Amino acid sequence: MSVPFSNTHYRIPQGFGNLLEGLTREILREQPDNIPSFAAAYFENLLENREKTNFDPTEWGTKVDDRFYNNHAFKEQEPPEKEKSQTSVEEETPVQALESSEEDKEKEENAAVKIQAVFRGHLAREEMKKMKTDDLQKEETQENN
Repeated sequence: MSVPFSNTHYRIPQGFGNLLEGLTREILREQPDNIPSFAAAYFENLLENREKTNFDPTEWGTKVDDRFYNNHAFKEQEPPEKEKSQTSVEEETPVQALESSEEDKEKEENAAVKIQAVFRGHLAREEMKKMKTDDLQKEETQENN
């Protein structure tokens, strides 16, 4: 006997949704008469392409989803740093790294202060609008009486 409203939540493996989306798209595009055999042929073709090209669409789809949700999946594929000229090859010292991180913190703090100031201004403007509408309503009620 099954429970219609169960607290059990099954987790779909990463990449599986993308795999099924691809199959569904091809089924809708081709409109085959025998869907199970079409699905078998689709997956066999997908395996052959993956073995030939070393490109796994499910893995790529998983990385795209990860990028959408947490933006960490594509860090390994970022372009390499700009090449430095051979005449001025210098490594960043710990003091320089500390100074740059302090500069970053200062920039972040300034940005936070600006955001807070804008938000406070927004709240003040909304309050003024409310006060003006309240005053207008009071004047209208006094005129009517």
